[in-house]
Amino acid sequence: MPSPAVLLLNLGSPDSTSVPDVKRYLREFLGDERVIDKPDNAFLRSLLVNFIISRRAADSAHAYSTVWTAAGSPLIATSKHTQTKLQAKLDLPVELAMNYGNPSIPDVLAKLAAQGVTELLLFPQYPHYAMSSWETVVVKVRREAAKIAPKMHLECVAPYFADEDYITALVESARPHLAQPHDHLLFSYHSIPVRHLTKADSSQAHCQVVADCCNTCSPAHATCYKAQITRTTQAFAKKAGLDPANWSIAFQSRLANEPWLEPYTDFEFKRLAAAGKKRLLVITPAFVTDCLETLEEIRGRGAEDFTAAGGKSFHHIPCLNDQPVWIDFLERRVRAWQASAARA
Repeated sequence: MPSPAVLLLNLGSPDSTSVPDVKRYLREFLGDERVIDKPDNAFLRSLLVNFIISRRAADSAHAYSTVWTAAGSPLIATSKHTQTKLQAKLDLPVELAMNYGNPSIPDVLAKLAAQGVTELLLFPQYPHYAMSSWETVVVKVRREAAKIAPKMHLECVAPYFADEDYITALVESARPHLAQPHDHLLFSYHSIPVRHLTKADSSQAHCQVVADCCNTCSPAHATCYKAQITRTTQAFAKKAGLDPANWSIAFQSRLANEPWLEPYTDFEFKRLAAAGKKRLLVITPAFVTDCLETLEEIRGRGAEDFTAAGGKSFHHIPCLNDQPVWIDFLERRVRAWQASAARA
């Protein structure tokens, strides 16, 4: 008889806020060739990664220290709460692994194999496809499973950026915050290099080539991060009944030295304040779980930048985290997988 299980997948965090632990984490994260994929030469890419780490490790360690909790990394702690709550609703094992750091993918796969799991549903905690997030974690699980549990059958939840239940969960979690007085809602998404968009377009004839490419139907959208975040935002705005004049999109967490998706979130904080948008709401739908990028970069530095530019109130809408609407969404998707497997 098949023995099924679910594996929730997220990015990861350092084991602590110490500089050595942060360096170790950054080396694993930035060393991923789907995260930093240039230069093509592995040795030169390694030199670039080591240069970035030497420049950023101490600052990153300090940034993590500003969001660290008694339970450790907020990303890890909240992800474990999600795992526990989902487990309580299901009659099959639910495990959690991080692409970088712990709990590690090889350790969790070995645990599942020892339990006799034969069917595994991979559930990336990324609503949108990107080479540097969704793709790389799925590729890593498949690569490790081929070595650790070659007979285990893997299936994967596809990016759910426009799934009606996902949009409903996102809107319902945000409603209490949207009800508060505000002048503007900024959707801040994690940025990626523009080059990654064209690299993901197998046709090489749509992305950044066709006018209004994100809103022009194409098979390329299946692997286009920008088209997918556009769909999420438009669906959210429609369901929430937002005035088009009172919301916009921006992109955060970029590196330097090449074009990344624009407009940049930190620039938008200053522009919106100068434009008279004094009461700002910010939502970060690319992140399912609050983490360094939402807590320190947006809720911390972002609020400071906005008020320094003349803004009066700044509020970050929490991610879905372990809210009931999110747990319900995860449960529905797992049960749909179980039903499909039962019919097969």
